[in-house]
Amino acid sequence: MGWTPETIAWDRFDASKVDPELLRTVKAASLVERNGADYGRYLSRVFADDPEFVALIEDWAREEIVHGMALGRWAMLADPSWDFDAAFARFRAGYSLPLDATHSVRGSRAGELMARCIVETGTSSHYSAIKDAAVEPVLRQVAAKIAADEFRHYKLFYGQMRRYLERDRLSRWARLRIGWGRLQESEDDELAFAYFAANEPLDAVYDRPRYRDAYARRAYGLYREGHVQRGIAMVLKAVGLAPQGRLNAWLTRAGLWFLQRRARQLAAAGA
Repeated sequence: MGWTPETIAWDRFDASKVDPELLRTVKAASLVERNGADYGRYLSRVFADDPEFVALIEDWAREEIVHGMALGRWAMLADPSWDFDAAFARFRAGYSLPLDATHSVRGSRAGELMARCIVETGTSSHYSAIKDAAVEPVLRQVAAKIAADEFRHYKLFYGQMRRYLERDRLSRWARLRIGWGRLQESEDDELAFAYFAANEPLDAVYDRPRYRDAYARRAYGLYREGHVQRGIAMVLKAVGLAPQGRLNAWLTRAGLWFLQRRARQLAAAGA
């Protein structure tokens, strides 16, 4: 990783260009990224007998934490009343990972790495979309750096998955099933609770569907065709299919239609 929060041009921050709706999304993202240490511990336990990969996992987890710290610092500039540490503590108190697991919850190590490819696809696309939607220059810089890191993380997990596929013999259909399942998990408690913990007053009551929809309305509305097309290519490659071609074009159209339609529906419903 070639950057830290100290290398960001914080003096270029322009409060007049902060989008309040985008700020709410960034606050939630900062908590999820900051929680990278827990993901690192989980993966290190799953791959405990692979020390070279565990070292790479530890590097990856440190980079995720840096992402969270940079996003949190930006959010506190954009909203000086917001307390990143307090919000993160609130998130940690209400959301946890299976840290005692010694085997992948995906059923195999190749399956675990397939799921990580899907996650890194989503994050690289998400931060690319934030960068392109943002007007505030410091957020654009931070989001661009994170998006590049997440794409590099995808390549890390994809390369390791290819290695483990030889042992686990995970078929394309199995990879597709795991990938689809992980995509569906994007609307689970993690993002919904992060949005709640980052944005709601302390006396608010968590309602998963409400905050899932509130997050999705803001996040889905950021995506443009190029973000979706690149994400689809990454998913197809992880599954073992040609990343470009007619299938990509069809899935890009379908995915963009779904995201834009869902964002409009949620906006109309007042999510």
